[in-house]
Amino acid sequence: MFLARQFIGGIIDVVSNIDPSQFGSSEPPPVRRPQVNVQAQSNESDEERQFRKVFLQLAGDDMEVSANELMNILNKIIGKHKDLKTEGFTLDSCRAMVATMDTDSSGKLGFQEFKYLWNNIKKWQGVYKAYDADRSGTIGADELPAAFRAAGFPLSDHLFQMIIRRYSDESGNMDFDNFIGCLVRLDAMCLAAADDVLLNQKESSLYCFLHFTNYWLSS
Repeated sequence: MFLARQFIGGIIDVVSNIDPSQFGSSEPPPVRRPQVNVQAQSNESDEERQFRKVFLQLAGDDMEVSANELMNILNKIIGKHKDLKTEGFTLDSCRAMVATMDTDSSGKLGFQEFKYLWNNIKKWQGVYKAYDADRSGTIGADELPAAFRAAGFPLSDHLFQMIIRRYSDESGNMDFDNFIGCLVRLDAMCLAAADDVLLNQKESSLYCFLHFTNYWLSS
């Protein structure tokens, strides 16, 4: 058991130190197929090959990560950032992440899906730390609009107020778990809108808004 913990701890150290920016563009994960894409793997960078190797060790025999496995992996990684005041991700949050990122409805994440999610989480973690300047463990209500803009989502006041009601506490402050969970959902909703190539820009914005509001009110 001790050796197993040492092994997992070593893997977590490797994942924590991998810079996802080395992977190139952060494109949405493709729908998974049963066969292995050998050509795609041959074009991977050293960083990406290392990340794939670590993923396979963490994912187990089925080569996929469940919500519970995702929670354990992320919380072990986040736990190594002592300057990040958080109790980590809840199982419900990780279930929502898996449901949002699961492109083939398997209930688990494959390599490309996990890599895309991790890339975003690490980027948004940096945003969170920058705007939780007092290390209180939350981003204050007055700082949240700028934090969302820094994360790549300049929201209208109406949409932002919806997010505050859904993801912030009574004082309007948002903790790390809710900040990341909200951004994962928002990213997925905007990708869904962008995929509808039949809509023009104005209609696409409306579609994103409707999809967004329906998702948040039902979650």
